[in-house]
Amino acid sequence: MEAPAQSAAPQVAAPRRIVLTGFMGSGKTTLGPLVAARLGWSFIDVDDVIEAEAGATIAELFARHGEAAFREREHATIARLAAADSLVLALGGGAIENDATRTLLLTTQGTLLVHLEVELATTLKRCKGTEQLRPILADQANLESRYQRRLPLYRMAHVSIPVDVLDPEQIVGQILHTAFPGCGKLEPS
Repeated sequence: MEAPAQSAAPQVAAPRRIVLTGFMGSGKTTLGPLVAARLGWSFIDVDDVIEAEAGATIAELFARHGEAAFREREHATIARLAAADSLVLALGGGAIENDATRTLLLTTQGTLLVHLEVELATTLKRCKGTEQLRPILADQANLESRYQRRLPLYRMAHVSIPVDVLDPEQIVGQILHTAFPGCGKLEPS
């Protein structure tokens, strides 16, 4: 049984871009390409773009320059990418903490910000063994407080979808139904 999506604000017009946010392990990078394929849109993972442009991994950028400098770079990248149409964009888990990024994504016409809500226990299970790639996950002492601090910010999204017990196709269906209510052509074939 699918958990119902919770909408924070009604969408007036069909979105021209869908932005996925949520804590690590929520499925942004897995679901983004699936949503994009169903729509015939492009998919971009913000972290992949940052790594390619910087010539370094996110973990290396954190270690070299600190989180504050990384978040500035991340915001500039998101602002540039979020101007495109026919795009599904996956954010890094902490992008939502930047006030300017959050405001941009919540107020830019044509943008649907979707929160993939995941329990911390699910994150730990899904991300086990990736601590080297995820600097935030490696900081176990602060992980729960970071999760609790971000949760209300994620929930400011246009819609929140609890994803712990849904399979990817169910989640994709909820995202598409939210973005394009009543549009049967988006049903899986």
